[in-house]
Amino acid sequence: MSYRILTLNDLSPRGLARLPRERYEVGAAVTHPDAILVRSADLHGFEVTPGVRAIGRAGAGVNNIPVADMSRRGIPVFNTPGANANAVKELVLAGLLLAARNIGSAWLFARARRARGASWASSCPVARSGWWGSGRSASRWRTPPWRSG
Repeated sequence: MSYRILTLNDLSPRGLARLPRERYEVGAAVTHPDAILVRSADLHGFEVTPGVRAIGRAGAGVNNIPVADMSRRGIPVFNTPGANANAVKELVLAGLLLAARNIGSAWLFARARRARGASWASSCPVARSGWWGSGRSASRWRTPPWRSG
């Protein structure tokens, strides 16, 4: 028996590969589907054919699916809230680092200096102070000003 699955959005080929081709026909052109896979498409105005047995959402939440209508028709609706957990973690960590270190401002400052032809060393207070050393080797680093005494 082969199941027919209609996809209404571009879904990850890696995820769709978990549905073996010998058992599932998957795609956007599937007619008379047994199931529907959706990511962000709005199903509130979509005509769901009578043969649909399930609707799955790739992601968290089901606000784009008329759950009450599908429940009345006996069609289960489910989502995959953990599917994008790694992407969310990466965005949170990147946001924390960007906020904590003023990376955006520093990037813009450095780009503006380079556009005007200034070198990094001429704009860096540590490099200008002489504390950094001559830049030729680590053995030539000097004692920081607050430690000299």
